[in-house]
Amino acid sequence: MSIHTRLRELGLELPHAAAPVASYQPVVVDGHTAYVSGQLPFIDGKLVTGKLGDTVTLEQGQEAARACGLMILAQLEAAGLIERVAHMVKLGGFVASTPDFTDQPKIANGASDLMAEVFGDAGKHARSAVGVPVLPLNAAVEVDAIVALKA
Repeated sequence: MSIHTRLRELGLELPHAAAPVASYQPVVVDGHTAYVSGQLPFIDGKLVTGKLGDTVTLEQGQEAARACGLMILAQLEAAGLIERVAHMVKLGGFVASTPDFTDQPKIANGASDLMAEVFGDAGKHARSAVGVPVLPLNAAVEVDAIVALKA
């Protein structure tokens, strides 16, 4: 089944791929590996901002991470690669959080669970989930990806 068909079955619509906010490429391919730059969480066209443990709830953080995952898929689509995904290799989750917030892995699950929904077993991946004091544009979450591509 195609990824486009799977997205329709799940009722998911990809957002427009965000333009870079600095000097980098959204997706770089090296051989059969795509590296997707960190993506920020846009929900209904609005950036999710703030910090976990302060102004952003656990549930809002998970939804923000899911939105980052959708943006990763949108970047792969914009690069003409989404149907070439063999499997997700690794996601990196960055969570803007207070020093006492320790549920970064639960936040990153928003993106991880999305990849499993869309790609099944091929969506299972290695991952890091790190708390940071601040992210670009005051985003609550940022997620990047390494993706294995079919030949």
